Amino acid sequence: MSYQNLLLRSENGIAYLTINRPDKLNALNKQTISELHTAFSALDKDASVRAIILTGSGEKAFVAGADISEFAAFSIDQGKALSKDGHDQLFDFVERLGTPVIAAVNGFALGGGLELAMSCHVRVASNNAKMGLPEVSLGVIPGYGGTQRLAQLIGRGKAFELIFTAGMISAAEAIQWGLVNHVTTPAELLAKCEEIAFKIIKNSPSAIASAIRAVNAGFADGVNGYQAEIDEFGKCFGTGDFKEGTTAFLEKRKPQFSGK
Repeated sequence: MSYQNLLLRSENGIAYLTINRPDKLNALNKQTISELHTAFSALDKDASVRAIILTGSGEKAFVAGADISEFAAFSIDQGKALSKDGHDQLFDFVERLGTPVIAAVNGFALGGGLELAMSCHVRVASNNAKMGLPEVSLGVIPGYGGTQRLAQLIGRGKAFELIFTAGMISAAEAIQWGLVNHVTTPAELLAKCEEIAFKIIKNSPSAIASAIRAVNAGFADGVNGYQAEIDEFGKCFGTGDFKEGTTAFLEKRKPQFSGK
């Protein structure tokens, strides 16, 4: 499928998904969110794709925010619908994806851009990256999961400070605060993401999908994360990957996982 605002290629089990609106600093408009949903959905169903690297085109921005011009005149009900649709189509959708997603944060990740990066399972930033949630400077709050995921990642006090001040933090601060997993130079950013991806794709896709569900359950309201772990652990015993992994271990060979 062709996309107007995305670039997509796959190689060696890794899909490279690039938001391609450099003239708008890759800002998330309605069409881009819809295209991302379609692309992520298709990649998750593709058994040949074992990891996804998400980034922004150009050298200035991962995603510099949402496209404010699209919602500046919205009503209360329209605002609620905008937030819910974003959660359903993209932000919650990515977090729950069974295929691991690595965000390659190459520059500004602001507002919806940081919220998208936080929805990904792993974050790697270039040392020139700047991150923040500036929504309160516009009279609104983060509406794509920012108030929740930021506090989960860096703690409530730091999340309050970053949201209240509408400020930006550097990549060095982001790794200190636990917001990103690694920081590299811009030139090494993609290679670091690939290094992580290649480590991931050696392992069982079905077990990784179970691990994603179990970890996410611990942050869901009204869900017992420990029980979710027990259930997912048990389900693994019924997979071909479990049989292959244990057999390969006992036979002292490398496993060939199918994801089934």
